[in-house]
Amino acid sequence: MPARNADAHLSRAVLSVQGQTRQDWELIIADDGSTDTTFTLARELARDDARIRPLARQEGDPRGAAAARNRAIAQARGRYLGFLDADDEWLPEKLARQLGWMEECRLALTFSGFWRMRKGHRHEVRVPAQVTREQLLCGNVIGTLTAICDRTLLGEIEMPHLSRRHDYALWLDLLTRTDAAHGLQEPLAVYHVTQGSLSSSRLRSIRATWRVYRDHAGLSRLRAAWCLSSHLIRRLFRG
Repeated sequence: MPARNADAHLSRAVLSVQGQTRQDWELIIADDGSTDTTFTLARELARDDARIRPLARQEGDPRGAAAARNRAIAQARGRYLGFLDADDEWLPEKLARQLGWMEECRLALTFSGFWRMRKGHRHEVRVPAQVTREQLLCGNVIGTLTAICDRTLLGEIEMPHLSRRHDYALWLDLLTRTDAAHGLQEPLAVYHVTQGSLSSSRLRSIRATWRVYRDHAGLSRLRAAWCLSSHLIRRLFRG
């Protein structure tokens, strides 16, 4: 859980992890140089639950959500990695449903549907049963707050060093190691659209997606343009 100036929402996110019906988890909260009481709150929450581990940003550490996530990943002790931003939440059955499915079917990378909350209105975001790398290039269907990775099957995991869309770049990287990511077709998390969130500016998101195609995935201009067009069309129809 990367957290920067998130004291207004952090408790809600943490409570959603503590409320899981499956309790064998650890939560690493990686502060990204907050100037509010985020890190103080994280330490207070950790005092009451030994499974919560707050990480302070040290002088010289790179800034940004990708860097914060990577600091947390480096400290993680479990086989499975899940991701949750400090302003979002998991629903109680998420870990039980998703990890049980992964363990039973030996799946390397999974995701699920989720609820998108904006100004009190809720919209269900549905997902396909599976997606390959080629399909994912045409539009990201993996919500970061729903993704779970099996490090035993996928190997070392690190977020690419991008200021935006680093999650999308990671999924593309991981799909070179496994045939497909598998989607659990039920909403298991809640994504809160907040002012100032990384994904709240569509124009900046589009530019960042272009950079993923060109600089990270190494696509030609023509291929990148085709993928970006497909991506935008899917977003229009997804709503």
